[in-house]
Amino acid sequence: MAPTLQQAYRRRWWMACTAVLENLFFSAVLLGWGSLLLMLKNEGFYSNLCPAENTTNTTQDAQFRWPSCDPQEEMLTLGFTIGSFVLSATTLPLGIFMDHFGPRPTRLVGSACFAASCTLMALASRDTKVLSPLIFLALSLNGFGGICLTFSSLTLPNMFGNLSSTVMALMIGSYASSAITFPVIKLIYNAGVSFTVIMFTWSGLACLIFLNCALNWPSEAFPAPEEANYKKKIKLTGLALDHKVTGDRFYTHVTIVGQRLSQKTPSMEGDDLYISSQDVGDTSENPREKSVPFRKSLCSPIFLWSLLTMGITQLRIIFYMAAMNKMLEYLVTGGQEHETVDLKQKAAKTVEFYSYIFGAMQLLCLLTCPLIGYIMDWRIKDCVDSPTEGIALKDASDGVATKSVRPRYRKTQKLTNAIKAFTLTNFLLVTFGITCLINNLPLQFMTFVLHTVVRGFYHSACGGLYAAVFPSNHFGTLTGLQSLISAVSALLQQPLFMAMVGPLKGDPFWVNLGLLLVSLLGFLLPSYLFYYRTRLQREHTTDWEGPLKAPGSIDL
Repeated sequence: MAPTLQQAYRRRWWMACTAVLENLFFSAVLLGWGSLLLMLKNEGFYSNLCPAENTTNTTQDAQFRWPSCDPQEEMLTLGFTIGSFVLSATTLPLGIFMDHFGPRPTRLVGSACFAASCTLMALASRDTKVLSPLIFLALSLNGFGGICLTFSSLTLPNMFGNLSSTVMALMIGSYASSAITFPVIKLIYNAGVSFTVIMFTWSGLACLIFLNCALNWPSEAFPAPEEANYKKKIKLTGLALDHKVTGDRFYTHVTIVGQRLSQKTPSMEGDDLYISSQDVGDTSENPREKSVPFRKSLCSPIFLWSLLTMGITQLRIIFYMAAMNKMLEYLVTGGQEHETVDLKQKAAKTVEFYSYIFGAMQLLCLLTCPLIGYIMDWRIKDCVDSPTEGIALKDASDGVATKSVRPRYRKTQKLTNAIKAFTLTNFLLVTFGITCLINNLPLQFMTFVLHTVVRGFYHSACGGLYAAVFPSNHFGTLTGLQSLISAVSALLQQPLFMAMVGPLKGDPFWVNLGLLLVSLLGFLLPSYLFYYRTRLQREHTTDWEGPLKAPGSIDL
């Protein structure tokens, strides 16, 4: 039933367009938590935790409202914490799974899990007093299904040759923009459509993703351009392969976003292109990279500093998503001790309005993801891999090898671009932390923009850094470990949230101040990269007539 790679190549535009839409509405939708939280509270999830005196007495003409309280929000936020952890932490085992089975079964499992999560939420809403605990399983399946859809779509740009960077930017941008989905669903919910109908409908749409994947996605993995040489052997109308090409380093080309955004790949749009599986075996591994032990990459200062930077950034981003509604509510009421009935009603309307604005701004990720790719790609095409290559290029251009003209090295330029990307990202993150400290409601629009831009930047910047510094056969494992450790650090947002609504009585100032101070540690990574780049430049200056280091070496 699964199509061949040749058939899939002919359908690649259909697959790409549907993948963008599927990422937008089914991948990281959990990041639009603020709007989902309002709907869950309206449906009465864990309302039994609220004191009896808070229950609103309604007449027959008035609409019944479930009671709402801080313990209820803490419990629901715990579900979001677990779901967001699954969304990030499963990247490593998921990459290993894809390495063995390819993107098709991953996408089928992801769509099935997403459909199951929506079905569970719909069923639980029918009797929230008894079935509220199902929300934990539903949110976990939602996060897992979403990351499965995202991961499988990141292999598709391999089918587009010179357009792969553009297609990859669309995939990542649609994933990052998927936080807009729940605000849109909240609008439908406010229009009078029941929560149960919405969730069952969404589950049915997820089943269409399953069907689309079963009909159009091949069982074989999309071969990455780095794993094959494109040769003119026979005249083709499509794409042909010697035999099934999977590659032992498939995960390498799935997890590294920055590598995809910055690399230049051969065109697949030519008339006479053929992928030779024999070439895959000849060129898939650089023997020098293979000789670098993984332990050396794992213990390198660059990787360790990146763990610190990414963990801090992930915690900052996830905490704001979880606590945004409470922060906005505090700006309106001024604290729990000042709350009145009128202020509570005003706060509810304000939070709902700002949640819509925050969701709409997630579409900015479609613009920011290509921007960080452009920064990581700056001047790369003018660089050489080794000094001898620079001399050869000079020879070819004017027939004379002029040694006084110093070449620009690709690895050094990639480090320069990574320094710029991380410096910009950390500067925006610190600015975001400062705006969070200011108790000004209109200023939160700027906070939303900064949050969205940082969320679109930091993963791509990290991927580009790993592509520049580490051997290619270490990419997948290092990126998976980084995602896992970042997800573990993001778990700290739950005790921070409980401290904010508990001892601090809803005041987010001290939590935001602490996170702002910790965010300053993010500048240690670009500082070390600057030191490391200076060291490389000094070595190249000393003797640049011959290659000093293997392309994959990491003498850090």
